[in-house]
Amino acid sequence: METRGFSNSPTHRGAGICSGYLLFFLLLVSLSLSAQTTNTLLRHRFGAAFAYLQDDRPEGPWAIHMVRIRRSRADLQLHVTLGGANALGASPVSEQVRRFPRSRGRPVAAINGDYFVRSGAWVGDPEGLCIFEGRLVSMPSEKSCFWVEPDGSFHMTNVISLLAAVWPDGSQTPLGLNEEREDRAVLYTEESVGVKQRSSDSEIVLETLDPEVEGLRVGERRGFRVVEVGLGGRSRIAKGRMLLVLPSNLRAEDKQLRVGSTLMIDSSTLPNLKGARTAIGGGPALIRGGLSTELASGEVRHPRSAIGWNKEMLFLMQVDGRQPSVSVGMTLSELTRYLLDLGCTEAMNLDGGGSSTLWVLGQVLNNPSERAERPTGNALVITLEPKPAPR
Repeated sequence: METRGFSNSPTHRGAGICSGYLLFFLLLVSLSLSAQTTNTLLRHRFGAAFAYLQDDRPEGPWAIHMVRIRRSRADLQLHVTLGGANALGASPVSEQVRRFPRSRGRPVAAINGDYFVRSGAWVGDPEGLCIFEGRLVSMPSEKSCFWVEPDGSFHMTNVISLLAAVWPDGSQTPLGLNEEREDRAVLYTEESVGVKQRSSDSEIVLETLDPEVEGLRVGERRGFRVVEVGLGGRSRIAKGRMLLVLPSNLRAEDKQLRVGSTLMIDSSTLPNLKGARTAIGGGPALIRGGLSTELASGEVRHPRSAIGWNKEMLFLMQVDGRQPSVSVGMTLSELTRYLLDLGCTEAMNLDGGGSSTLWVLGQVLNNPSERAERPTGNALVITLEPKPAPR
């Protein structure tokens, strides 16, 4: 297994050289066969482009696990998975990876994603932004979001939703997306098919006008055909369709909307994320432009997960916690310092605690704090893209 003694503070660097050698040999003795096999396979397939690293620190103590990927390796790509396969739900990271369609690539590493609803009808609903294979599934919260542009560049900031129904008379109604209603207009896509929404309010079933474009895409104003108008509780979401549920003070007939009409849906955001195929919420942002945001307020040590990057490398990082003799977890400030020492110029916190999980080549390599994987709402997955078919 590849190991590295990363220093956690400038004053520790000198002493870290000696202790790093000792740590290196101790780790060689304690490495499991499965972890050795994992990194042997990684080196054989990717060389220096992709590595799994473990860094055990006595000062915590901390057990830190991470995947490092060279961003120039174009056949290694980032995807988002959902806890309900192609729908909202909650399942362990390893299960989400197992269900990943091999036609879209072979998963080689994964980490848990955003905070999510843990109980009730909406279990697995991500708290923040979620774009799944180009489909807009969840709108952003007030926390930071991470997304990948079509050109492969990474971005992180707060995102504002402008999702709205644009009525035939030109007026607009702001919309929620795939969430529990609180007497507001909410749009439900096929990713929410497993959630039963009962309502006595007006419902509008919409059908895409362009069968070549699946799902709701971010940053577009697209027309949808009205195929059904009625009261709530009876409509069903089929493939290629969406359901718009209106609040008690608004009905379809008030907007001259009937079967056969076209309704425009505007899925704009600030900033504009048009074309993004992968996005996930989390937060807070830990590093921007190579500097700590100093927004990290969590000074209690917990298991942590994070994503960090610079111009050359991407890191998926996980630190175990709530295991006093092995790894106590990190505060957000400690996590930020560690990511800075890695050389990250940008970094964002992900869901932690019992959700904190790092999977590499078929196995979970960290020790979840609940002794088993906790179901999560989504995950970030690195895949080896399939080779183009020969002509």
